Amino acid sequence: MLITQLKQIDEVKALAGAKTVIISCEGCKEVHFPAAEAKELYNDLKGSGTAQKVIRTEYVCSPENLAVQTKKHLPAIEAADTVLVFSCGVGVQSVSEMFDKKPVFAGCDTIPLPGYQGVTPLTVDCDQCGECYLNKTGGICPIALCSKSLVNGQCGGCKDGKCEVDKEMDCAWERIYRRLEKLELLENMKYPAQIRNFAPEA
Repeated sequence: MLITQLKQIDEVKALAGAKTVIISCEGCKEVHFPAAEAKELYNDLKGSGTAQKVIRTEYVCSPENLAVQTKKHLPAIEAADTVLVFSCGVGVQSVSEMFDKKPVFAGCDTIPLPGYQGVTPLTVDCDQCGECYLNKTGGICPIALCSKSLVNGQCGGCKDGKCEVDKEMDCAWERIYRRLEKLELLENMKYPAQIRNFAPEA
């Protein structure tokens, strides 16, 4: 089971661009999602003119389903400055992978709780580590996708873009760098490593 909760409201509002598309995952019954609080936030962002569209869908973690559910909304997504995703970390990474030319941000934190998580057929994972770092790393998780779960940058051991621990695995931090470079967000690489809050208060 997964439990998600909204990030701090001010933080979420700061992530939203002048034109933001919201993708809200409401598919997994196994996932606790703060629907009432999220709806209030969506309405607030729509009222301010920031949220151009709210896409409520199911199973954002499934790329095939995500492609079908967002097909008719592609013009709005293409016109948006940012995409704000309200789901577990798996869903955010799936959206980031699909719309890799757009800044994709997480509106939720995923709280640690062992068990079921998502239906994605990909190797994307969410370690449910509480305070989600995806907003700093271009939607690529350094906890789940780095063999050493490093949060402060590359270890220096990769060669030709491959991890020194697993030669078949792409270096997560090299992927993060390339994604941020593409998004012109390399400034994010300067953020100081922070002590992680593994259990944000509800």
